[in-house]
Formats: sequence, C-alpha cells, structure tokens
Amino acid sequence: MDAIVAEGISKVFHLQVNPSQSLKERLVRLRGNHTRDFTALQTMDLSVAGGETLGILGHNGSGKSTLLKCISGILKPTTGTIRIRGRIASLLELGAGFHPELTGRENVFINAAFLGISRAEIARRFDDIVDFAELHEFIDEPVKHYSSGMYVRLGFAVAINLDPDILLVDEVLAVGDEVFQQKCLDRVRQFQQEGRTIVVVTHAADVVRQVCQRAIVLHHGEKVADTRPGEAIRIFREHLQGALSEAAVPSPDAPVRIDDLEIHSSGQEAKTITSGDPLELTVVFTAQRRLERPVVHVSIISPQGQTLYAIDIDLSDHGIGALDGTHRITASFARIPLLDGRYMVSTRVFDQTASEVAAVRVGRDEFSVLNPGTAHGVVSLKLDSVTAD
Repeated sequence: MDAIVAEGISKVFHLQVNPSQSLKERLVRLRGNHTRDFTALQTMDLSVAGGETLGILGHNGSGKSTLLKCISGILKPTTGTIRIRGRIASLLELGAGFHPELTGRENVFINAAFLGISRAEIARRFDDIVDFAELHEFIDEPVKHYSSGMYVRLGFAVAINLDPDILLVDEVLAVGDEVFQQKCLDRVRQFQQEGRTIVVVTHAADVVRQVCQRAIVLHHGEKVADTRPGEAIRIFREHLQGALSEAAVPSPDAPVRIDDLEIHSSGQEAKTITSGDPLELTVVFTAQRRLERPVVHVSIISPQGQTLYAIDIDLSDHGIGALDGTHRITASFARIPLLDGRYMVSTRVFDQTASEVAAVRVGRDEFSVLNPGTAHGVVSLKLDSVTAD
C-alpha cells in the first residue's frame, strides 16, 4: 500500500519584478502587473510505497526542497493532490521550526506540539532525544547560541523520536560531523527494518546508493528519471555536468572536439576492473585547427563528487609536438589503487598557447572497481606486514 501518492502536482511561484522600496512607488505600481511566474515544479505524479526508501537527486534549484515541502504540507501545490497515509516527521532545513530565543528543551516540546504529539508523550521520550543529540550540557541554552551541527543534531533527534510512519529528510545530514552522519544512517537503517517510509533529499550520491531502494532525478522542476539508485545517480551526474544540455554538445565546427573516451584494462575494453589492476584511458579527439602545444587533462572523480586524481598531460613533455586532425592519446596506469565504487572520468583537451581553444567531456564516462578483499574505503593501501609484541 502506498504511503505517499501525488497526482498531477505542480508548484508555481509569483515573483515580484523590481520590488519597490517606497510607498509612492508601490502605489504607482499597483496600476500594472509587475510579477512573473516561476515554475518550481513541473506537473508530475509520484508514489512511494509503505516501507520504501526513496532518494531525490537534483542540482540546486531543481525543485527537490519544493517537492518535499509540498509532501509535508508546508506548501500547497498549485495543481494536483497529495494523499498521505501515516504520521509525518520532517527535517527540511537547518533550524526549521526552532525559535532562536527559546531553549533547546522548549523547542523540543514546541516541535512535538506542531506534529500533534502530547506533552506527556514527548516528556517520556525527552531523554532519548537529548541522548541522541548529545546536547545534555546545552539543552537549556537558547538555540540561537547553537552551532549548525548542534541544530542538526537536535532537529534530527526530535524527528526520529516522534515515532513517525514517514520520515522526510532534506540535505541537513551533510552539515553534521562524520560520526553523527553515521549515527543518522544507522538510525535510518533501523527505520527501514521497522518498515517505515523514508524520503531523503541529498547531494551525496553515495548515500542514495547505500540506503535507497529507488531514486528520482529532478531537473529544472521536471522529473527526468524514476529508477534504480545506480541508474538515477548516472542520470543526475549527466544533468549536473550539463552533458545532456545543448551547451554540452560540441559544435561540428568547434576548434577541438573530444570524440570518445575509451577505458581499458590489460589491453581489453573494461567498464569494471579489479582493485589493483592496470588502467588505460584513451582520449580520442579531433583538432579542426593546429594545436601548437596540446595538453590533455584527465580527472577521476569519486561517487561523492570529490576529485581523487587530476593531471594536465603536456604532450610536448612526452615527445609529441603540434597536432591537427584526429588523434588517440592513451594515459596508462600500472595499477588503480581504488576500492569498491563507480568512478567518473572527466577529460579536457586544449592548446597551451591558446587556452580558449578547448574541448571538455564530463559526466559521460565511468568505470567500476570491484574489491575482492575485506578492506573498505576509497584507496587501496598495501599492507606489508603485521607484528605483535
């Protein structure tokens, strides 16, 4: 049975154009229409099954938070209907629902009251909330004195201790420290085992891969994908990098274009390699005009979007002079010291003597690494010996 059903929902905001500062200007502007419509959410349908964990991916301004606010009831959709089955707990933004002049203790009770929880019930759970947030020393301090991390810890602790059927979480987990983030993920997994419904918005694609059974991708307010987490992450990165936009398609008469990126291991084409195996990246490009000093840039990016390795390969340093026409440049690595994960490869070709002559290829190429051992993390380090005294 579905816990959340949204049918034909959209959200349009009426934005004021050149807002007036004086009373006279405001009265004069009453004679005309000085607003414009901004469509934050295109018309869409969405359902989330009971007990399912749904991830929502999208770049800034794609409509993720607007969608979550419509689901939670904070915003009313312009069109369509939303049906909810069960009690919702929301953690939509840093400090949402907190009054800065009140103490942490007072804010806990106020937040609970907003969600229809009785004072007696929240009093029974108060110690659990404070324990999870680890704010014993500060719970009677005004929250305006809290750091961003303390805000997040208290807000998340309140949300998860109100026995919700549906938990909505928007980005805020990224603000807490690493230990607290892991603590939150552990609680999310506990919720999953208990059959609760979770909707999470995050820029951390790895979180979606770890905890979500399904993910949607929003782009300029439109739902462009509703699929498995791995496929959704790929589509999200393509949109984020602009690989699907017209701007990312090279013009036929561009000075330089990258035609392909080939990924090989031990001479064989490979999209999946074993940790420690060799890796060859071949950039195929065409120069419509002569590149006096060609440079090929290669970067490898982690599932979290962190650049793990980047290098500008000045071909003149490798005995390769000026080039025009189509060429294949291969960068070879004796071993790839990465652990499990899917890694993106971005490339760029440019002329060192004329930097405006460049071609970029991003968000389209990736490879996976399989780790047969028990180590986990990102980098594979060689363990030489183990001793005991």
